Amino acid sequence: MKIFIAGAHGTTGQKLVKILSEKGHQVKAMIRDSSQEDEMKQLGAEPVIADLEKDKDFPLNGIEVVYFCAGSGAATGPDKTTAVDEKGAIKLVESAYKHKVFKFIMLSSLGADDPKKGPENLQHYLKAKHEADKELKFSGLAYTILRPGRLTNEPGTGKITAKELLDSSERGRSISREDVARTLAACIDHRHTENKVFELVSGETPIDKALMDLPLVQR
Repeated sequence: MKIFIAGAHGTTGQKLVKILSEKGHQVKAMIRDSSQEDEMKQLGAEPVIADLEKDKDFPLNGIEVVYFCAGSGAATGPDKTTAVDEKGAIKLVESAYKHKVFKFIMLSSLGADDPKKGPENLQHYLKAKHEADKELKFSGLAYTILRPGRLTNEPGTGKITAKELLDSSERGRSISREDVARTLAACIDHRHTENKVFELVSGETPIDKALMDLPLVQR
C-alpha cells in the first residue's frame, strides 16, 4: 500500500516507518528538516518535506493510508501543543479527505476521551488530542484511533491489552513505543480496527489476536 506518515522522525514514527517498509509498503515519511532525509531513506522510506504548523495541504495524491504520529514534545509550551497535536492533525485530516485517502490512523493518548479527568499538567495536551480525534471521527474518512498509555523505550514484547475502554486496573500500565508501532502497523490488516477508538497498554495477548478480539463495527 501507499502510506504517508506524519511524525516519521519521532521515536515511534521511525519504528513504524521501518516496520511498514519491511512489509513491502511504499512509505512516504513526512519530515520538517532536510537533514533527516538520509535517515528516512535508510529506513526504506521516501522523505517528504512538510510542516504541520505552516502548511495547509499535504502531498497525498495516490496515498491510501495516512498515519498521524506527530507530537509537539513534552518540553514545548501549550501554543506548540495546540499548533501540532490539534491544528496540525486537523489540517492533515482535512487534506486526507480532500485527496480521497482510504484510511486515516491516529496516534492519540490514553485520557483523550475526557481531558478534565487527566493530570492537571496534561489536560491541555489531552484536550488537543481530544479535538483532533473528534475531527477525525466526524470527517467521513475510515479511521482508527489508538490511545496508548505511558510510552517507554523498553524492547517490545509483541503482546498488548487493547480494549475500547480499559479497566481501572489496566490504565496505569505503560507500553513500549516498539509495541505501539507494531500495533499501528497491524491496524492496516484488521477490519476490527476500522472506525474504532481503542485504548492500549502492555499485556499478554499477541497483537494480531488482541486486535481481532475488538468488537467489529457493523456498517
